[in-house]
Amino acid sequence: MRKDSPAHKLQKLIVVGDRLLIKPKSTKEQTKSGLFLPPGVQEKEKVQEGYVMRVGPGYPIPADYGLDDEIWNQDEKEQVRYLPLQAREGDLAIYLQRDAVEINYLGDKYFIVPQSSVLLLEREEE
Repeated sequence: MRKDSPAHKLQKLIVVGDRLLIKPKSTKEQTKSGLFLPPGVQEKEKVQEGYVMRVGPGYPIPADYGLDDEIWNQDEKEQVRYLPLQAREGDLAIYLQRDAVEINYLGDKYFIVPQSSVLLLEREEE
């Protein structure tokens, strides 16, 4: 992957916590009856779909401190542990629009969506 490619620059983004970075799927601009709709009409729908581009680490879980181990006696700094998310990069996600935050990155539109707002994932079998 070239360093100046959009996919490489997208890899620089770090999604935090239980959130997903979703690129909205292009929708039809024409209804079945032949009417052309402005882009804002499609975006106001309650449910949207798009492709998962980046996934956060998940839900942080508390450290397991034993009764014999005292926090102040530990020499090493303990790493944060996470409960991973169900979504993976490349999944098609159907999500609630009201919880999504729109961002523009390198001229493309993306949404940051908490996993709790994802209703359904479609994954190609591996």
